[in-house]
Amino acid sequence: MMGSTGMLNVDDGGVGGLPVVFVHSSAGNTTHWAAQLSYLRERRRALALDLRGHGKSELPRDGGFAVEDFARDVGTVVDGLGLQRFVLVGHSLGGAVCVAYAGAQPDRVAGLFLLDPASDGRSMPAEQARGLMAVLATEAWSAVVEEAWSPMLAPSRPEVRERILSEMRATSQEGVRGGLGALLDFDPVTPLRRYSGPRLSVVTAFNEEPGSYHHLVPELPHAKVEGTGHWVQLDAPDEVNRLLDGFLATVR
Repeated sequence: MMGSTGMLNVDDGGVGGLPVVFVHSSAGNTTHWAAQLSYLRERRRALALDLRGHGKSELPRDGGFAVEDFARDVGTVVDGLGLQRFVLVGHSLGGAVCVAYAGAQPDRVAGLFLLDPASDGRSMPAEQARGLMAVLATEAWSAVVEEAWSPMLAPSRPEVRERILSEMRATSQEGVRGGLGALLDFDPVTPLRRYSGPRLSVVTAFNEEPGSYHHLVPELPHAKVEGTGHWVQLDAPDEVNRLLDGFLATVR
C-alpha cells in the first residue's frame, strides 16, 4: 500500500466481525503476529502492517520517525482499506503507536489491547538519551541493541532469541534508531487518558517500573503473564490468543 512517504506492507485476511489491526515492535514485522492472524481469521478480519523502515515497508521519504509518524502509518492503512472502526493491538513500540492513534482518533478505535507496551522513555535522563542516540548512529548500533535486549530475551526459547536478534540486524540502522528514538520524547499519558474505550495492557516481568503505562495511568486495566520474554506472542502464542479472546468479548 502506498503511503504519503513510502510503500507500506500489509498482511490482510479473514472476513466478518470487527477487524483487528496488529502493530509490531521496534525491528519487528508482520510475521510476529502469524499465530494471532491465523487464529482470528477463522472468524473475523485481521491484519498487520510493517511500520515505516521495518519489514517490507520502505524508509520514509520525509525521514519522520516520531511515534505520531508511525501512527500515521496505521491511519494510512486503515483509511486505504476503508476500515471505519476496529480493534488495535500493539506490542512494545507498537503499543505506543496504538496509544497515539487511539488518542488522536478515539471514535474509530473499538478497543485497545497493549502487549508489553514500551514504557515512558521521557524518564531517561537527557544526557543518557543523547548518548544512546549517538551510539545508535555508529557501527556499534546492533551490538548495543543486542546487549540491551538480551535480558528481555533470556526467558525465551533459543529459536526465538535467534530470530529476534537476526531480524534486528536485518532491519536498517535508520529504522531501528528511528523506532527506539521515537520513544524518548513520546507522551503516552495524554492519549491514554483521552481514549476511554475498552483497553487492556498485558505485561511481563520486564514491564513493572515507574514508567510503565499501567503505573502512569492507574485506571488502565492490566494483566500479567509469567515465564515469558518481552516478545510474548512468540513465546506464548496460545496464551496471547486466549487473552485476546477474552478482551474481544468485551468489545462492542
